[in-house]
Amino acid sequence: MPMIRDAMTGDWIGTWSGHKGAVWSTKLDPSAYLAATASGDFSVKVWDGVNGTCLFTYPHKHIVKTVDFSSDSKRLATGGHEGLLRIFDLEKGEKAEDSPILIAQIDSGKVNITKCLWLDDKIVLAAASDGNVRCWDVDKSQLLCTLTVKGNAEVRDMELSKLKNGGGKTILTVAAGDTVTFFELVQGQGQGDLKGSLLYAHKMPAHFRDEGGASLHPSGTKFVAGGSDLWVRVFDFETGEQLECHRGHHGPIRCLRYAPDGKTYASGSEDGTIRLWKTDP
Repeated sequence: MPMIRDAMTGDWIGTWSGHKGAVWSTKLDPSAYLAATASGDFSVKVWDGVNGTCLFTYPHKHIVKTVDFSSDSKRLATGGHEGLLRIFDLEKGEKAEDSPILIAQIDSGKVNITKCLWLDDKIVLAAASDGNVRCWDVDKSQLLCTLTVKGNAEVRDMELSKLKNGGGKTILTVAAGDTVTFFELVQGQGQGDLKGSLLYAHKMPAHFRDEGGASLHPSGTKFVAGGSDLWVRVFDFETGEQLECHRGHHGPIRCLRYAPDGKTYASGSEDGTIRLWKTDP
């Protein structure tokens, strides 16, 4: 069951109970008043982030692997084994399940959506099992651009960062196969004008075929990654040189994220623990 804890002490705050299958993705909206969960029970639930009440349940036709709120908290993007990117209008409440925007990722056949992220209130990035990240104008159901990782490996993790240094560049971090790839995203003046360019692709000592992820430090100088082995490593952003290696987990790494201020980062493992690390010990 998904739960929320105090980030400093680890103390339990609350648990969202209601799903009947594994929960694959959890998100708080930007205000932290709403939470969303994607589950193997073929549903997505939206919760009151303060008291834990289930507000809406949106049925799907297959396992749901990812969920994300738009920056204005008015819409919710979901994806999973159906291969459909769904956009729900949360202002419609429970009735949103009757008329979501549905966007198939390919014209024929099917790919699983592994991650989805809002770039702004109109553009959603959907990562898939074919190694492609497709960038969609969801209002027009228009494909703006496609970013491809090395070897078309299934995308395991994806993060958007706006760098504090370097002119506020928007960087997409992608963990797939045995590589962490960085793309720069540039939005033009025209509506729906989006381009992505490859910056770096660094081969890792662990792979992301079954689990793992990567996170870029807010400064844009280094990143943390973990996957199939038990170690959490820090690397140089430009060269890929390993800077640090930390032991402590007793199972493969499932997820990692830097705190917004960059002073700490968190790692979650199959050993059932979340560890908080100091960025500069």
